[in-house]
Amino acid sequence: MIKRACLALPPALACTAIVIGAAMQHDAGSRRTMTQAAGLAVPSPAHRALTPQPVTPPPAPPRPSAAAAFAAPSPDTPPATATTPPPTAQPGPSSPSSAATAAPSPEPTPAASAERAASATPGPESPSPSPTPTRTGPKLPSGIATATSFWDAQTASGKPMRYQTIASPYWPLGTKVKITYRGKSVIGFVEDFGPAEWAVAQHRVPAILDLSELMMADLTGVRSNVVLVRFEVLEWGSGRVFRRSGTGHDLAMGRS
Repeated sequence: MIKRACLALPPALACTAIVIGAAMQHDAGSRRTMTQAAGLAVPSPAHRALTPQPVTPPPAPPRPSAAAAFAAPSPDTPPATATTPPPTAQPGPSSPSSAATAAPSPEPTPAASAERAASATPGPESPSPSPTPTRTGPKLPSGIATATSFWDAQTASGKPMRYQTIASPYWPLGTKVKITYRGKSVIGFVEDFGPAEWAVAQHRVPAILDLSELMMADLTGVRSNVVLVRFEVLEWGSGRVFRRSGTGHDLAMGRS
């Protein structure tokens, strides 16, 4: 095509045009070869000149969202600057609040002063209730003694003879006594006087106890008997006493 165009020119210009065309074809061939080697299809200059290239409009700027539109400052709005809130002014001595705080309280009336003084003055201490006195007397007597048995129609206390009747020459009437013989124990009350002085002294261990025959039979199996028993005074009686001295008195009082 270039040669055919050059034949219409004068000889001098035709040679120059042929040389230039050959060089342009060679340059285009070299570019096509390099582009094909890279995997790209590049049109020739002539094809590029004849084929109209589509005009791609520039991309439109993205539209801001509604939140960004409200958040983004407008060009005319000056940038916001961080402002520190002014410090709260402390009320001075002349402020109304301090004046109200420092205002003296009204003077108390004489009646209020007297009432406050009466409430502040300690009154006489009320006596605390005294504890119930505990009866702590001497230890009640106990020990080993000889016991005999008896049965009378009438007793010194005026009560009829019964199972729990005990006679003693040294314990007051009404005294409560615990008698134990070979592990068995019974409770009796002093309701009569005895034995006599001679009967107390005739035994190696003084016979300071006289048991009812029913009690003796319950303890030993024999109504009329003389045995050694253990006695324990549980509670003193308030009745009369037959003797305050004699054989076995110390034993009856727990002193021997």
